Amino acid sequence: MTDTREVHSRPRLTRSIGVVGGTLLTLSCLTPASSLFVIVPDSFGTLGTGTALALTVAALLCVGVAFTYSELGTLIPSSGGEYAMVGTLLGRLAGWLVFVLSLIVVMIVPPIIALGTADYLAPLVHLDPRFAAAAVMLLSTVMGLLDLRANAWITGIFLALEVVGAAVVAVLGFTHTRRSASVLVHPVMDGGHGHTAPVTAGLIVAGLATALFILQGFSTAVYLAEEMENPRRTVARTVLWTLALGFVVVIVPVVAITLGAPDLQALAGGDIAGMVQGWSNSAVGTFISLCIALAIINAAIVMVIQNSRVVFASARDSAWPAPVNRAFSRLGRRFGSPWVATLVVGVPGALLCFVDLDMLSEVTGVAVAGMYVFVALGALAARRAEFKHRAAWRMPLWPVLPALLMAVLLWVLFRQSPESLAVTGGIVLVAVAYWALYLRPRRQTRWVIAVPEDEQAPAAAREDSGSETLQRV
Repeated sequence: MTDTREVHSRPRLTRSIGVVGGTLLTLSCLTPASSLFVIVPDSFGTLGTGTALALTVAALLCVGVAFTYSELGTLIPSSGGEYAMVGTLLGRLAGWLVFVLSLIVVMIVPPIIALGTADYLAPLVHLDPRFAAAAVMLLSTVMGLLDLRANAWITGIFLALEVVGAAVVAVLGFTHTRRSASVLVHPVMDGGHGHTAPVTAGLIVAGLATALFILQGFSTAVYLAEEMENPRRTVARTVLWTLALGFVVVIVPVVAITLGAPDLQALAGGDIAGMVQGWSNSAVGTFISLCIALAIINAAIVMVIQNSRVVFASARDSAWPAPVNRAFSRLGRRFGSPWVATLVVGVPGALLCFVDLDMLSEVTGVAVAGMYVFVALGALAARRAEFKHRAAWRMPLWPVLPALLMAVLLWVLFRQSPESLAVTGGIVLVAVAYWALYLRPRRQTRWVIAVPEDEQAPAAAREDSGSETLQRV
């Protein structure tokens, strides 16, 4: 017998944040400063002075992505994020594949970010990077158990310190310029033995996956849609504001570092704290290092919050055996947070800090680009008859924009390394097998993607409704 209560008795999250709180949380998850100090240095090593160009092209792509997220996130506001949007519009198998791609990001990105903590605490204390990262993950897990509104303000304070650190780096870089701004549009890199080598268009395209990863966090707004007041307006504003602010916080210091690095070899080395110390003194270098450490901790906190919502939503939509679904969808009585899902994300994340994660940032870049392809496909299906009259923010230039975005992203995927594509493809094949052997035979009670009922009614029906919930929206 099937347990219909499992499908229809779905827990609900509490609406408690608006545009400001949502932007603070989302910008913290984009974590521009930690991306700047932890991920961007790798791009300097592979793209040299072309890093800023790759980020700019990625930002233009992200504008199209932000438009699709804004439309789909207000059309289908669910803590499931991408998989709920794609699954509702394109079918449950597509939604399942998007969930698996998001799960790669959920489990891998926080430990990758956290592993940089010890390096930036070194001016004060020397720690084993793995144990420091695990401590950050466990601290983030504890914070994720608290009320979302409290976390918005805590992460907002940390975010302010991040921005100050990024601003100091930008000022120091611009006041110690060593090369012409022409290297930004005619990029070069260290060729060894004192020589330079041009950065080709192919290298820029290959670097776009990492650049998209650096700017990716603006999508957090759709994961928080069920907890935002008036999501039809709040989600779109949060997505677009976060992308704009995050890009500025990243690109300005990147340009400053590119122009102010002592030489191309130092730029390729990516030792930003060392460059800051060379431009100023050890005290300023220590301050920047501490700002970076706070940025990493902030990013880990918000990622655990976001990722726990994905796991919570998958259980609410019955992706797993019944006991697992009941556990993952359990909400705390005091703070209303999905506490089991938070532990499921945070504790394994702490353990992953002891695993070699060198190649996994490439895999994550592939997973992010793949998710965006599915979201673009969903945007093309978002104005079919059954969705046409739902109230939602609607993007300009539809359907040209999502079609163009999908084509460019497929090209970006084609340019990625065979190893990263093979690893991601293997994970997807396992996901398809789980779908075929477990989910599809139980399609009446498993992987039943749901959007809160008050959020999917047509606009006219909501206008006529007198319920307290719909009046608030």
